[in-house]
Amino acid sequence: MNNFRELKVWQNSRYLIKDIYKAVVEFPPEEKYALTSQQTRAVVSISANIAERSGRSTNADFAKFLDYSHGSCYEVESDLMVSYDLDFFRR
Repeated sequence: MNNFRELKVWQNSRYLIKDIYKAVVEFPPEEKYALTSQQTRAVVSISANIAERSGRSTNADFAKFLDYSHGSCYEVESDLMVSYDLDFFRR
């Protein structure tokens, strides 16, 4: 078993959540249920998957959900690129 609170990846995911939530505040209101929602759900799932599966009895189970979290990181990155392309960030 892993104590997720001690994992640097989980600790850093909390900072990323805060940064994403601060960033999406600047998005247009019509994006509330589109990119805003997509990004916040994806970023929260990173830390949630790590925490949820840290208590699994096998390292294989834990590794599978670390992989899911890794995929969510790429999802957040892609969504941020789209948001930037659409000029949703103030410059």
